[in-house]
Amino acid sequence: MRFPRFRTRLFVLLALLALVPSIVLTAAWSGMAARLLPYVGGVGAWEQVVASGDSAITLARTRPGSGAADSALAAHAALLAESRVQARRVAFLASRSVQAVVIVGLVLLVVLTGIASRIAGHLSRQLSRPVDELVGWTARVARGEPLPAPGEEEGRGAAEFGVLRDEMRRMAQGLEAGRAAAIEAERLAAFRESARQVAHEIKNPLTPIRFAIARLRGSAALSVPEREAVEVLDVETARLDAMAKHFAQFGRLPEGPVAPVDLAALVRTTAPMLVPPEITLELETEAELLVPGRHDALQRALTNLLLNAIDAVRTRSPGTAARITVRAHQVGGEALLAVHDTGGGVSAEALPRIWEPYVTAKTGGTGLGLAIVKQTVLAHGGRVEASSPPGAGMEIRLWFPRAS
Repeated sequence: MRFPRFRTRLFVLLALLALVPSIVLTAAWSGMAARLLPYVGGVGAWEQVVASGDSAITLARTRPGSGAADSALAAHAALLAESRVQARRVAFLASRSVQAVVIVGLVLLVVLTGIASRIAGHLSRQLSRPVDELVGWTARVARGEPLPAPGEEEGRGAAEFGVLRDEMRRMAQGLEAGRAAAIEAERLAAFRESARQVAHEIKNPLTPIRFAIARLRGSAALSVPEREAVEVLDVETARLDAMAKHFAQFGRLPEGPVAPVDLAALVRTTAPMLVPPEITLELETEAELLVPGRHDALQRALTNLLLNAIDAVRTRSPGTAARITVRAHQVGGEALLAVHDTGGGVSAEALPRIWEPYVTAKTGGTGLGLAIVKQTVLAHGGRVEASSPPGAGMEIRLWFPRAS
């Protein structure tokens, strides 16, 4: 069953609310006027007739045949004649006044009907247009389409509809962020599962191979070319072992109990051990910067950032200072861990993809270092940022909630 449009139903309802009382009042007023008008206008004349008649009857009873009685009877007769004339006039006017009253009532009814229709139409537009628009917005949200920006395709209405539009925009943004987060979580889960399988498949044959290489290196019967071949095998298997460890790290989320971790102390102990002497290291840390987390996972994330920064500085442009700056500060209610290097940086097109797994510009790299960092930060309830202005190197910023 197809129902009338909301605007039509609203218009009919408002029109009936305005017209029905107008019709009832007009009909009642017309009927009352038609009944009362014949009695209006002759009351004073009939009171004079009654008074003169009483006077004439009294004189006729007390002094019959006297001049006073005759005069009273003559005056009463004159009043009767005059009242008869006035009554005919009133009847004449009353018969036509009823028609005039009915006509005036109909005119008023038409005027009230027009006013009520205009008011009902205005109210129905003010209510139905925004409602129809918001119904269309719900369909857009269900399809995942963006909502119009403020000022675009907005019907008029009460101020409350503007508030409702803003709330729907915020709701749509939240839903879109939730969809994106769910898709990203599914994608990362698939990547992690693949990484676990790859790490498992690499480690299974790699372990006996490395044992065999170790036995060959201890053998004295090998020739020089054979020893060189064994060294190559040892280097390549070591690279495969490191790759397997990277895949294994990415394949699992940070585990273990959560406890307050001092990011400032972590920076002061980890960075000097990793950064080589030929690269200037600058540390800017607070005395203490506690965040709730897992120490080993956060240390691995910082290590990956520093190793990336070291590789970037080693490929810097000629004449650029070799420098890495690590900062650990409190900013508002969050803890900031930032690593800046003076390397060649990343292009604006490639910058959004640096956090994706298996994306790398380094020869022999797995592209999992920054992916592990992001996974670790997200698991700690934080967020990641990156910037690479032209000619100014690159800075990675990790934001964490502070420990209470």
